[in-house]
Amino acid sequence: MKSVFILADKAWAGGNLLYKWQKNTGNYIAVAGQDNTVKIFDRHGHKWTELNLPGRCVGMDWDKDGDILAVIAAKSSSIFLWDASVNKTSQIDSGMSRDQMSFILWSKTSPLLAVGTAKGNLLIYNQQTSRKIPVLGKHTKKITCGCWSSQNLLALGSDDNTLSVSNHEGDTIRQTTLRGEPAEICFSVMKTDERSSQGEGTVSVSVEKKILMLFSVNDPENRIELTFQRHYGNIVSYRWYGDGYILIGFSLGYFVVISTHIREIGHELYQAQNHKDSLNSVAISPVLNMAASCGDNSIKIQDLSNLKTMSSIVRLDDETKGLDQLNWTDDGQLLAVSTQKGILHVFLTKLPILGDSFGTRLAYLTSLLEVTVSNQVDGEKPVAIQVDVEPTFIAVGPYHVAVGMNNRAWFYALLDQKPGFNKLKDIEYLGTIASMCLNSDYAAALFEGKVQLHMIEGQDQEEKKQMKLFPDDDRKGRILCHALTADFLYYGTDLGNVVCVLVEDWETVSSYSHSVGVRKVFPDLNGTRLVFIDDKNGGFLLSPANATNSCFELPNFSPTITGVLWDNWHADRGVFVAYDDDKVYTYALHKTTIYGPRVVLVGSTALLYSQKPLLLHNGELTCQTASGKTSNVAMSTHSFLKNSTSTVEEPLPELSEQLAQALMLKRFHEACDLCKSAGTDTDWAELGKACLVHMEVELAIQVYRMSGNVGMVLSLQGIQGIEDMNLLAGHLAMFLGEYNLAQDHYLSSSCPIAALEMRRDLLHWDSALMLAKRLAEDQIPFISKEYAVHLEFIGDYVNALAHYEKGMTHDNKFQEHNETCQAGVARMSIRMGDIRRGAAQATQHPSRVLKKECGAILESMKQYSEAAQLYEKGQYFDKAALVYIRCKNWSKVGELLPHVSSPKIYLQYAKAKEADGKYKDAAQAYESAKDWDNVIRVLLDHLNNPEDAVRIVRETQSIDGAKMVARFFLRLNDYGSAIHFLVLSQCNDEAFQLAQQHGQMEVYADIIGSEATQEDYQSIALYFEAEKKHLQAGRFFQKCGQYSRALKHFLKCPNTDDNLAVEMAIETVGQAKDNSLTNQLIDYLMGESDGMPKDAKYLFRLYMALQQYREAARTAIIIAREEQCAGNYRNAHDLLFSMYTELQAQKIKIPAEMATNLMILHSYLLVKIHVKRGDHLKGARMLIRVSNNISKFPAHVVPILTSAVIECHRAGLKNSAFSFAAMLMRPEYRNDIDQKYRKKIEAMVRRPDTAELEEETTPCPFCGFQLPQNELLCISCKNNLPYCIATGRHMLKEDWSVCPHCEFPALYSQLILLLETETVCPMCSDTLSIKQVKKISDCSTYLQTDELDQ
Repeated sequence: MKSVFILADKAWAGGNLLYKWQKNTGNYIAVAGQDNTVKIFDRHGHKWTELNLPGRCVGMDWDKDGDILAVIAAKSSSIFLWDASVNKTSQIDSGMSRDQMSFILWSKTSPLLAVGTAKGNLLIYNQQTSRKIPVLGKHTKKITCGCWSSQNLLALGSDDNTLSVSNHEGDTIRQTTLRGEPAEICFSVMKTDERSSQGEGTVSVSVEKKILMLFSVNDPENRIELTFQRHYGNIVSYRWYGDGYILIGFSLGYFVVISTHIREIGHELYQAQNHKDSLNSVAISPVLNMAASCGDNSIKIQDLSNLKTMSSIVRLDDETKGLDQLNWTDDGQLLAVSTQKGILHVFLTKLPILGDSFGTRLAYLTSLLEVTVSNQVDGEKPVAIQVDVEPTFIAVGPYHVAVGMNNRAWFYALLDQKPGFNKLKDIEYLGTIASMCLNSDYAAALFEGKVQLHMIEGQDQEEKKQMKLFPDDDRKGRILCHALTADFLYYGTDLGNVVCVLVEDWETVSSYSHSVGVRKVFPDLNGTRLVFIDDKNGGFLLSPANATNSCFELPNFSPTITGVLWDNWHADRGVFVAYDDDKVYTYALHKTTIYGPRVVLVGSTALLYSQKPLLLHNGELTCQTASGKTSNVAMSTHSFLKNSTSTVEEPLPELSEQLAQALMLKRFHEACDLCKSAGTDTDWAELGKACLVHMEVELAIQVYRMSGNVGMVLSLQGIQGIEDMNLLAGHLAMFLGEYNLAQDHYLSSSCPIAALEMRRDLLHWDSALMLAKRLAEDQIPFISKEYAVHLEFIGDYVNALAHYEKGMTHDNKFQEHNETCQAGVARMSIRMGDIRRGAAQATQHPSRVLKKECGAILESMKQYSEAAQLYEKGQYFDKAALVYIRCKNWSKVGELLPHVSSPKIYLQYAKAKEADGKYKDAAQAYESAKDWDNVIRVLLDHLNNPEDAVRIVRETQSIDGAKMVARFFLRLNDYGSAIHFLVLSQCNDEAFQLAQQHGQMEVYADIIGSEATQEDYQSIALYFEAEKKHLQAGRFFQKCGQYSRALKHFLKCPNTDDNLAVEMAIETVGQAKDNSLTNQLIDYLMGESDGMPKDAKYLFRLYMALQQYREAARTAIIIAREEQCAGNYRNAHDLLFSMYTELQAQKIKIPAEMATNLMILHSYLLVKIHVKRGDHLKGARMLIRVSNNISKFPAHVVPILTSAVIECHRAGLKNSAFSFAAMLMRPEYRNDIDQKYRKKIEAMVRRPDTAELEEETTPCPFCGFQLPQNELLCISCKNNLPYCIATGRHMLKEDWSVCPHCEFPALYSQLILLLETETVCPMCSDTLSIKQVKKISDCSTYLQTDELDQ
């Protein structure tokens, strides 16, 4: 609230003031103090006139129109009337000369003045007719208060404690007595459920300042008396408002609201202590819907719709004595407060909302005589201009401000230096100005249907020239609205014309005719586009520059909209808002989209009460308020900008909503940032789509790249840089799936063929054919073919045939295409039932596949013979054969059989042949079909050919076939074969029974082999046990794991040469691992049970089976010794060798005796090899070693010694030959010498030659001591030396190799030499070649000394 002026007068000091605002307009205020004058001031505080009275002013009132002020004074019976329109005072005599005037009041509806006197008399004066009606004795005492109703009833209260109600003639209608003195009488309407049409039927009166009494005029006795809590104090004042509510102020500062509804009466709806100590007065402004109270030294103003919130508080700190009366003007603009000191304060509570903007500059009314110019966007300081009159309009331009009222306008220039403005001049126009617009040079004023355009600053003579009236012809209609931009004047007429005038030369540039009158026009800053509102409250956007579709209707345009503002932000050339009293609607013009230009409603923002938008800049709306300030409103449609300056922190909408707003406002970069911050895949897709719709190709590429849509990026890069907008729009519409739109764009572009290509790619053949007729007739055959393929696929064969025929070109260049069409014609002909034509075409056609397709169609139509012929022509022999079989054409099937691969066909053919009794053909066909069971059946049942049947069963292992063969042999009483095939067919039980019946159990047992189950073995064993066939019984008991029974039977077996039973017994004990069974067998082998010791080899085998290798080794040595004695040296060698390797594998130390025996036997075996190779020295050396151990070879002493003599002699070892010859001359050997050699040996002994070849020495592999080659014991380190299996010599470190099979060592050089003639290892007799032998450089692992069991 702003203080407008303060009135103080010395004469008023210290007393209470009486004052009244002029009714309706509130242009004057009449004030009376303790002196004998009434001073009249205007609404700006300037004293207008003064009325001098004979005494102190007792009462005054303005008539209903505010034209006449009536005043009564003490010590006078006259009534003084001041006429405001002519500033004249007149006087009327009341005719009650002895009576003091005490009360005066004008009627609300007619020119009637009621005057009451101190003696209770009444005068009613009619101002129009000057008729006076005196009513004497209306009351007995002083009339103190009263009120007129809207029905011209007059209620009066008097000190005689009565209240009277009279009509306008002064006749008393009702009179009622009160409990005390009345004060403040009001007529009103009590709140009821239904609207009463009786008018103001309720009278309210404050009695004794304690009780508020209500009664109906028609029923004064039935009254309602309301009393209040004592701590509220006395009733100071009360006011009716709204729908039957009463606001009451109490002397102790309380402020109470009650309802007069009969159900709610007596309830306080609101109560507050507004003032701490006292309350002096309350007032209500229905226009503002506000209540004011004054008390202590403050004024408080509250909104009646929400009493809990204070809208403003004014403290008057100088008023120490307190405040007095409070009154509002009827329009609610000014509030007057008188004080106990006799001062009157006037405050501005509501300003007319007047304002204008140009670009980002605003001009708006901030007080009754003050206009403020500001430009917040550019950061300019506001300039306050004091104006001469209260303006009814304001206009602002880049450098000027104009204000005015009626037909006058005052112009001010805006300056940079203080005070910031300069008054230029005032101009009178030819009529009352409805509105005015300015630009940098010109002003345009609208009055009485015309617009006057003139220069703002120019010389007077020039101005006459620089002025023009529009329209120049009255027939062009009345102008209803206009607007001025930097270059253009726009105006709209009642005939619906929107005219654009170029200001420079005042020529009409363009004119648009609308169907109804145009009420308002709002161009944008450049004047290239404008929004207009027509008489039907429709909104339209007009682009005068755009020849085609220049006018768009605005979507969802509210009929209550009063104005439009364009966004001044540089980037938003197409954004504007339309506003009404409650809401602001944001619109955006999408100038370049694939759908063409269009306007969209982005959303709406709520406005607070009484705010008028003045400026829109980047989503922020600057509004003017009733208090003469501006407030900024952040548009909800621009929430994505996050520049909210509004005080209410509203939560931001969802990201997807913000994104949608940004896209509708074409703020793509902000949208991109939103997506980067937290966008989902859907958000990115929306952004990409919007870029495509708005044809922002570069940006769309970036967006799709960020969201990872590679295909779209590649597609867009392909169309980047296309300058033909229609072609570009077509491509983009196609990407968005808007194919019809894309086609329209393509057809209006420089490349209409693109539409055809698109339709072809989409398989829209109908459209493609229509386009091809217009654009590319040479493409019709190819499109027809593709369309025909599609029609054939969906089963529309009639049209498919037609299109295939259309698709034929008679050009050899397109041979493949023509063949496809011919094939289609063939297929469709068959489908349509023209089989001959179709089959003929298919036969002539080179394609095999076509013959197959047509064959299949014919087959599905049950035309088997034609189908088969086509299949055969196409070399689909399997299919042909199947179809021939269907039509029972066996001869054809037979012809095709050599080419057929399908077993199914052979099978069907075989069955047919068998049915015909051609069994041989049937058997062959079954065999080709690999149906072995049927082959066997035919061979046995019809062809009596068991040999082939048996062969097939053996080859195929067919179970059913085996059964058939078994049955065949049974019929021939060949039980062995029958059992054999029963087992093959897994009929073990039947085979067993058959074997049992016919004593063929051995056959059964042999056949069943390892295949049978434990139960089978047991049943066979039990059978043999019953038959006393111990060996067989034992075998099968062993197989089923009953080892003790098996052993019992084995031991019962009679001794035969091969002693199979003993071997089986050993195997059984080995498997059983049971000590008692082992001991039982050992006793048997030792002969303890029957006194006949068995061969030691069985004992050896037993120990081996039991894995008792040491015992086995000892036994092996014994057996080997026996073999040696018997002269079986190879057997003895192999036995010892196998034992040796077994012990080595089990990591058991090898007995020294075994190693030695093996070495000597091996040396013996080497002799033969070397002698055979002619290497007599090596043979002689080995024979020397053997002869030195001749006792180990008792069976062949003489032959060995004889060989030794001969070989030593040959090798030049004469001394050794002599010593062995001498041995042979012993009497026990002499007679056994072979007669061939006897003489020579005797001669050697008689003439001894002791010459001996010295034996070479080589180092010991352990210690390096030089030893004879064949010495196997080192005399230096006492180690047994490993020997070479090829020569018998001790090993050498640097010439080491091993046999890869038995791992016995050999001298590498010697073994290689040996293998030139031999093919096996001399030790283990496994095949060996030179390639397999490798030289070993590090032989330390083989030189372990602890391998032998000393």
